[in-house]
Amino acid sequence: MRKKVTVVGGGFVGSTTAQRIVDSGLADVVMTDILESVAGKALDLYEATPITFSDAVVQGVCTASGDYQATANSDIVVVTAGFPRKPGMSRDDLLRANYEVVKGVVEGVVKFSPNAILIMVTNPMDAIAQAAFKVSGFPKNRVIGMAGVLDSARMSTFVAQELNVSVENVHSFVLGSHGDDMVPLPRYSTVAGIPLPDLLSKERIAAIVDRTRKGGAEIVNLLKTGSAYYAPSAAVMEMVEAILKDKKKILPCAVYLQGEYGINNLFAGVPVKLGERGAEQIIQIKLTPEEDAALQKSAANVRELVTVLGV
Repeated sequence: MRKKVTVVGGGFVGSTTAQRIVDSGLADVVMTDILESVAGKALDLYEATPITFSDAVVQGVCTASGDYQATANSDIVVVTAGFPRKPGMSRDDLLRANYEVVKGVVEGVVKFSPNAILIMVTNPMDAIAQAAFKVSGFPKNRVIGMAGVLDSARMSTFVAQELNVSVENVHSFVLGSHGDDMVPLPRYSTVAGIPLPDLLSKERIAAIVDRTRKGGAEIVNLLKTGSAYYAPSAAVMEMVEAILKDKKKILPCAVYLQGEYGINNLFAGVPVKLGERGAEQIIQIKLTPEEDAALQKSAANVRELVTVLGV
């Protein structure tokens, strides 16, 4: 029996995520949105399956009424729903608006899928993931935030460009929150096993780190309207595959820390082993004083947002 994945939010990130999962044949997919157009998107995607040779079943469901029954017995629920930040909207305004959206979504899906694993994508992701954790009542291994996979992929892209090598040779490592305070770790980033500092000058590495931190904003500025969705959906897909195939794959994800890295009762991006039980193990690596300070600063900013929400 195929697995079942619900993707909440039929925008660019949600629909592209659904497409990647369906094209792979990895799982049946239910797409939900408050807009009725989600049914059309799902049917369009379903009608592509004879061409992509996927036996996945796709369903689109409008949840404007708050009814999530069609999502019942999902193995994974990916939450992408939320508002984009608009001109004049403060960070706290965005946080509160998206909290209300995610609160309703999580309450709806956990009612019908009490054993699901939640992958949170909605921004500001780290704080929203913590809210979902509290609202769901799930154990911490079953609520995971997507950020580090995306941020590491961006860094790997820039490294491969700089060195003119295959992206398959590059493995980058980015921890911390999803935003300007993320913590790229050049010491733990490699090219064909060679540490990045052995291949590039401090100046070039600093430039890559800076571009990685601003990766999302760079795309927003180029698009003019909207934000990234191809790379974010690919990042979600990697996480979904690692869980459904029980790969035990170590990826940087936002998880609830209780003392690890000196961070307590807070979501932060760290290396995590992903398998069928979700975040099965938090991997602790040694950080330099400078790296640790950057991670603590990143966590402090997330804590500010969490405090605003009271979660």
